[in-house]
Amino acid sequence: MIESFAAQPWLSMLTFAPLLGAAFIIISRMLVRKDDNGVITGVDLEQIEKNAKWIALAFTGGVFFVSLGVYALYDPSLAGYQLVEQAQWLGGGINYKMGVDGISILFVLLTTFITPICILASWNSIKTRVADYMLILETLMIGVFCSLDLFLFYFFFEGSLIPMFLIIGVWGSKGTKEFAGFSIPSRVYAAMKFFLYTLLGSLLLLIAMAWMYAQAGTTDIPTLQNFDFPAGAQKWLWLAFFASFAVKMPMWPVHTWLPDAHVQAPTGGSIVLAAILLKMGGYGFLRFSLPMFPIASADFAPMIYALSIVAIVYTSLVALAQEDMKKLIAYSSVAHMGFVTMGIFTVTKQGVEGALFQMLSHGFISGALFLCVGIVYDRMHTREIAAYGGLVHRMPIYAFMFLFFTLGNVGMPGTSGFVGEILTMVGAFKVNSWIAFFATFGIILSAAYALRLYRQVIYGEMTKKALMEIPDVDRRELVLLGALMVFTLYLGINPGPALSVFSPAVDLIIENYNTALAGAGR
Repeated sequence: MIESFAAQPWLSMLTFAPLLGAAFIIISRMLVRKDDNGVITGVDLEQIEKNAKWIALAFTGGVFFVSLGVYALYDPSLAGYQLVEQAQWLGGGINYKMGVDGISILFVLLTTFITPICILASWNSIKTRVADYMLILETLMIGVFCSLDLFLFYFFFEGSLIPMFLIIGVWGSKGTKEFAGFSIPSRVYAAMKFFLYTLLGSLLLLIAMAWMYAQAGTTDIPTLQNFDFPAGAQKWLWLAFFASFAVKMPMWPVHTWLPDAHVQAPTGGSIVLAAILLKMGGYGFLRFSLPMFPIASADFAPMIYALSIVAIVYTSLVALAQEDMKKLIAYSSVAHMGFVTMGIFTVTKQGVEGALFQMLSHGFISGALFLCVGIVYDRMHTREIAAYGGLVHRMPIYAFMFLFFTLGNVGMPGTSGFVGEILTMVGAFKVNSWIAFFATFGIILSAAYALRLYRQVIYGEMTKKALMEIPDVDRRELVLLGALMVFTLYLGINPGPALSVFSPAVDLIIENYNTALAGAGR
């Protein structure tokens, strides 16, 4: 009975259920009555959009509970892929194939947990149509973590670019920017920059995938992970995959799209961008680069260490100079992703597990920090640090929660941020003590910029008249921050359950990696 229940296509249902919700919302809008001149009559448009948000919240909430059921069916003691589904798709070895392992299952849960938070974070600030785009984006993000076919992965991976592009370009902040002699909306500039950066890397990824298919005759990911690509070809393939994943994380120096995207994106868009979309790059390195191109990964590891250290130290220094709250947190994300890439390419148990844990932790902490910024932005309509000060006098609950996530971002023991950073540092120390030394310097800088932000916004005298009547967090905001706080604290105090899920899959990756290097005489 249990085996029959587990054999159902749960991953497909989980992936496409949000798309069903989006279709339901779109059809309900199409049924709105119009007169002969195309003018909507007899309906309250504001109520229609509010209903759309409730529908989106119901679907995303339902998907989260279904994902908990999927996790209950998953056996964390096994290293291979589970809940596998397969069907004919494009033919010629290109199939629809879904499955999860210890690397992907927790990111599926993170996606289904964060999406309803994004809906609720946009509840009052965005009036129209964002609900359907968030639902479509959720389908694409879940699909990325569940795909076991190379072209299916590419479909979801690149498809996620479209709704995020629209969320930034349509609902981003107001303002204009001078570019090439033209004055264009800042949100359009940020959306186009995001699109062009990610598109360029993805074109190289597509070319590499086509070559791999021509050589292996299949796009099945588990098969390709065991395929022996020639050492010379591995370098070119690795670079093509790197071009896409490095932009997505993003790594220095292809990170410049991220601060612009975060500054212009609405709060819900910033949360999903930081919490989920950035993790696709790190996930790609673990799913493709290490297993499929182990020799090239070993050859390029010193380059990754150098880029990671530059990202950790340089972007922390840049964050220290920022006057915009969102831009500061965006540069902070680049620095934290530097720990992820550093940990992954140590190919040590502590390093890889620490990188995975850091990605998971960053999803909660960075999402919460962008929500904290969004809360005061909705009240004051500015992100400038100088516009605030003394908020503790009017917003004590907000001040406490902001402090908690600031300390988590710094890596305070007892929060999830500490676990990921310390494990990646241990992994780096095993490879080269100088890497760990410079990474430690980055942690010191993170404390400097994070505590500076907190001090200037929360402490001091409240001298600005506009702040005199600012209200503290309401129930909706309290629930959202509280939920993120619970997981940040739980993972910080008890990281064992998450690490035990990662462990079998990480052990398998490291074993296969070392075997491949030994076979090549390394």
